Amino acid sequence: MEGRFYNAPVIDIKLIREKTEFIKQRLASRHGGDESRIDEILALDEQRRKGLARAEALKAERNRASKEIGALMAKKDLAAAEQKKTEVAKIGPEIKALEEEIARIEAARESLMLFLPNLPQESVPVGKSAEDNPVVRVHGGQPEFAFKPKNHIELCESLKLVDFARGAKLSGSGFLLYTNWGARLERALIQFLLDLHTTQHGYTEVSPPLMVGPQCLMGVGQFPKFKDQYYGVAEGDKAGALGKLYLIPTAETPVANIHREEILAEKQLPVRYCAYTPCFRGEAGAAGVGTRGMIRVHQFDKVELIKIVKPEHGADELEQMVANAEKVLQLLGLHYRVVLLCTGDMGFASAKTYDIEVWAPGQGSYLEVSSCSNCEDFQARRMSLRFKSETGENKFPHILNGSGTALARLFVALIETHQQADGSVVVPEPLRAYLKAERISAA
Repeated sequence: MEGRFYNAPVIDIKLIREKTEFIKQRLASRHGGDESRIDEILALDEQRRKGLARAEALKAERNRASKEIGALMAKKDLAAAEQKKTEVAKIGPEIKALEEEIARIEAARESLMLFLPNLPQESVPVGKSAEDNPVVRVHGGQPEFAFKPKNHIELCESLKLVDFARGAKLSGSGFLLYTNWGARLERALIQFLLDLHTTQHGYTEVSPPLMVGPQCLMGVGQFPKFKDQYYGVAEGDKAGALGKLYLIPTAETPVANIHREEILAEKQLPVRYCAYTPCFRGEAGAAGVGTRGMIRVHQFDKVELIKIVKPEHGADELEQMVANAEKVLQLLGLHYRVVLLCTGDMGFASAKTYDIEVWAPGQGSYLEVSSCSNCEDFQARRMSLRFKSETGENKFPHILNGSGTALARLFVALIETHQQADGSVVVPEPLRAYLKAERISAA
């Protein structure tokens, strides 16, 4: 662990002590083996508590002895006072050694707890993989074509929307060079998404830094467990600076942390932010980055939705966030389905997650374009974000995040769905004002 960036246990240690079997059961439902850490955490916690009790007893003993020394001095019993001073002098080093041991135990306990994922809500279906995710609802039907539809690679090349070869020449595989109408379509989609969420759905737009400190990645649960998936940044050739800043994997990282280490007033909630950013992912340990195409890339654009809400409103706010993301696909005339992730397929920080998967005809499959999660108080604890209730009590809010939505997969589904027999792509009506065109055709 590279330092401590939070002020509260990631899962309430009191809850772990009092409901040990419940915690183990919820963690076991994720099928990640994390329940095996609980006994070790509790053993360290017990050592810490015993150490604290012993330290307090020693301090009390020292205080009593100091008063006795004062009384002996007042009686002019100097010999007895000196003897008592000798006894007291031995207590200080013992307390210091004990406090150092307590700090070591506490650091070990907290390090283990940082690797514990969030507890799934009991409403989340138990399962091991994406195959166990139930479909909640389906919108529209798969488009039918009177011709053989092209995939997005063929469309991008014939319409000169993306130059895959030169993108790879610039930065390697997994990077895209949008060109002409492709660049304009990407920009139009971003503007459309931001306008929709700010004018229709009640979000406040922010534009965050694209590099953040490790405390922000720790706060949202991306560090330390998934550290190998992100790009560290160094200034020039200063090797010692590497690790002080990281390229963001999603706007969730900076935006969810905007109020870290703050105590908000209850009347400030709910907070609803949206942000456009490029996103940078190393994809280490994932399925890998394709040599061609836009399905899995190292850099892509996304409009992110973030909510900070009172705990009693978390469930309703999640459903509304999903509806906000669905509206994007409905307006663009795309077929999609909403799935509820099972316990074994949820993200590390999530307590409940819905994925929205859009149909891409050229792929013959659904592509995830939005993942909306309620992390409950998991992230708020990690970043020490609280709100003061009207009764004066400091509480942890629920933090929610969702893609509203992600590109380039939205780009893929859009051009594959709205392609025409002559090779052109019809621009959905909501984008025409941004593109100043109704159709994209080959030059």
